[in-house]
Amino acid sequence: VQLQASGGGLVQNGDSLRLSCVASGRTNSVYTMGWFRQAPGKEREFVAAIGWSGSRTSYADSVKGRFTISRDNAKNTVYLQMASLKPEDTAVYYCAARYGYQVPTRLGDYDSWGQGTLVTVSS
Repeated sequence: VQLQASGGGLVQNGDSLRLSCVASGRTNSVYTMGWFRQAPGKEREFVAAIGWSGSRTSYADSVKGRFTISRDNAKNTVYLQMASLKPEDTAVYYCAARYGYQVPTRLGDYDSWGQGTLVTVSS
């Protein structure tokens, strides 16, 4: 599956932002979608993931309670609603996908990656 992320931008401390990621290609199969991020000079880290039905989600502790992942399978799209953004949320955000029902949190468990969208939170 191919992924196209969008929605990044420059916001201020405490603002909200919504990222989108559209999947194309073999989207008629069951697949989990996730968001990861990579801050300058740091390794890529897990942010959130959602299973096929949307009933199973997983979040990194650093974003729990502030970020919400959701998906619309009719539109082959996953969203990441980010609230109460902090400067430490500044990073390039990547969407990822893997076929199947599992909802993993490790980078290596995902097969497809989008190109990334930059989120900058100013203080």
